[in-house]
Amino acid sequence: MITGFGRRTFITAASATLLALGFGAAADAADKITLRMSTPASDSDQRSVALAEVFGPAVAAFATYEPHYNASLIAQGSELEAIASGDLEMSIASAQELATFFPEFSIFTAGYVHQSAEHQVKVFNDPLMDPFKQKVEDELGVKLLAVMYLGRRQVNLRFSQDEKNVQTPADLAGVNLRMPGSDAWQFLGKALGANPTPMSFTEVYTALSTGSVDGQDNPLPTDKDAKFYEVTKQIVLTSHLVDLNYVAFSKEVWDGLTPEQQATVQKAAEDAAESGRQKQLALEEELVAFFREQGLDVYEPDLAAFRSHVQEAYRSSDFSATWPEGVLDKINALGN
Repeated sequence: MITGFGRRTFITAASATLLALGFGAAADAADKITLRMSTPASDSDQRSVALAEVFGPAVAAFATYEPHYNASLIAQGSELEAIASGDLEMSIASAQELATFFPEFSIFTAGYVHQSAEHQVKVFNDPLMDPFKQKVEDELGVKLLAVMYLGRRQVNLRFSQDEKNVQTPADLAGVNLRMPGSDAWQFLGKALGANPTPMSFTEVYTALSTGSVDGQDNPLPTDKDAKFYEVTKQIVLTSHLVDLNYVAFSKEVWDGLTPEQQATVQKAAEDAAESGRQKQLALEEELVAFFREQGLDVYEPDLAAFRSHVQEAYRSSDFSATWPEGVLDKINALGN
């Protein structure tokens, strides 16, 4: 029989043996929570890479980060509902998705609301954002941890700058500009001063080469990947939409973490977003040089004129009806 000091000695020795054999590590692994992240993006997408390389290792002491790409776990557009129902821990959510639940989020999908990657971060961290975040937590059970920069959409035309020098929205009058087909996208094209033309993305290259459309709008990486530079002559750096995603996290899982773990998760999300942001900004700078090397005119127009024109179009439209009073002015002030 093992009693008293002998039992304690035995247990201590047995524990040491189990640790040496790896059973302690197995127990620790079993205690970890699993953070499944579902995204329609590929594993090479800059958002995916940033979370895998920065977020995952940062929370590894208490959580296993388990990404699922190409909508392989949850159907695209259903991620927020999956988090709300407890079937998913994380996703990369767009403002467009959130606007389907909370119409006021449409303000973050409008032209010239965000002015730059830095401005996005300022807006997200400002108290003006608190009611937006709180509503998502209270009504959907989703905590928005950080904002991820996707890039700036620019106007890309078949004409050279000598043929069509675009400095203000008036200079886009009569230009048939391919835009995605939804009402929101078509409105933005019209607000820019152009004649928006709905067309599927797969048709754009041919349409540009034949002159069926005069131009298109996309972030610079997309212009390069789709080889639009082969059939166009200029890129106007309008930056009319500074696109974003949010790192969305289960509020239920968050509430089950210790304060120290919550702080680690928060910092990990912010660090991952910053990593992706800097890489995307660097890529955009490299692509400006690339397109100029390809012979395209690349230049910045009168951004103040574009911003004023586009925002006035939104203010006087039905799109702004759900925007909280005064928020757009507060957002604009953060960019000054």
